[in-house]
Amino acid sequence: MRRALDPATFTPFFKRRRGGVFCEGVSLEKIAEKVGTPAYVYSRAALEGAYRGLDRALSNALGSTPHTICYAVKANSNLTVLRVLARMGSSFDIVSGGELERLRRVGVDAGRVVFSGVGKSREEIVEGLRAGILLFNVESPAELEILSREASRMARRAATSIRVNPDVAAGAHPHIATGRKHHKFGVDWEQARKLYLTHPKSKWIDWQGIGSHVGSQVLSLTPYRQALAKLASYVRDLAAHGVRLRYLDMGGGLGVRYTSERPPIFAAYARTLASQTQGLGCHLLIEPGRSIVAQAGVLLMRVLYTKQTRGKVFVVTDAAMNDFIRPALYGATHPITTVTEDHHGKKMRNVAIVGPVCETGDVFLDSWQLGEVVPGDVLALWGAGAYGSTMTSNYNSRPRPAEVLVEGKRVHVIRKRESVGDMMRGE
Repeated sequence: MRRALDPATFTPFFKRRRGGVFCEGVSLEKIAEKVGTPAYVYSRAALEGAYRGLDRALSNALGSTPHTICYAVKANSNLTVLRVLARMGSSFDIVSGGELERLRRVGVDAGRVVFSGVGKSREEIVEGLRAGILLFNVESPAELEILSREASRMARRAATSIRVNPDVAAGAHPHIATGRKHHKFGVDWEQARKLYLTHPKSKWIDWQGIGSHVGSQVLSLTPYRQALAKLASYVRDLAAHGVRLRYLDMGGGLGVRYTSERPPIFAAYARTLASQTQGLGCHLLIEPGRSIVAQAGVLLMRVLYTKQTRGKVFVVTDAAMNDFIRPALYGATHPITTVTEDHHGKKMRNVAIVGPVCETGDVFLDSWQLGEVVPGDVLALWGAGAYGSTMTSNYNSRPRPAEVLVEGKRVHVIRKRESVGDMMRGE
């Protein structure tokens, strides 16, 4: 049995007080009544607070070394979320032409965009060149060849970096570890070095940087230290051979607390980056996603039924794995609590919290302590701001949920609930 946690005690801008759980100045239960469930709810203050905290920590630790935060769009790509971060001064890391178009829609200058991804299509490369993005993170010799050919055809020099696979173990689950030699991402150093030195003064490839990415939900600073030490040695090696790079891109998703995790604080993370990069003469790029948005969001769901089968209690909700897939896909544990004041402190019982999708894996939590609930009660799944809405699907022909942004006491619907008609449009 897992002990029930109340993330309202450690999640910024979500607090339990008289009247239940509040996002900033608005009751989550009132939001559920207004927009229905399932629904994602984000705190603007939490988004802005996380971004400012990370940026401040980097400025304090890096001193004169310039840095740029390139928010990983894949974590949460809602246009309003992107607009909030853009106004904070964020740059962006993308992995598809669709993400580039999202940034264009909210007015982000392409010069603030780094294009990563192991499988960029020719069309996506052309889109990036036409837009004039800051940097292409190339992940194979074949991709470099296409980039060079298209840059030549368009008579545009392509600002280019190579993603080097550091063979460093990191990430809380095998599916989100990206930096080992058997993973699909990046190229090994010997191959990358050959590419840099074979085309040192290419007419169409403008060598601007080098990068790496160690994984997601990283809870230790050791992988960053190891990968950065390697990248720093590569930068020095290339400089000795006449290839001087402007950018060092240290990708990797700093972990967050969902239950009992103890991720590094921003200040410690920033000091680790500084210890390996100062004196290199490089502009540091980082690619956070989860650490900016995860704790800024919750997924609201409503109890449909409770039932007991052979001594096991099931709480069936109107949210399912198509609305939030991380527990089914990664075995991720996200606390779920009641949001009403009168339920807090009620007698706890051991339950399985499940969705209505016809899959045995449609389980949010098993053997979880929850106060007694009845049909109609509203529950909150915590830490849903990252890799929640972006990974939704229409499995079982279920429309995608609404998304809401809270600003103080104001509630804005930033994505309407999908209708059955929306879902079938285009078929």
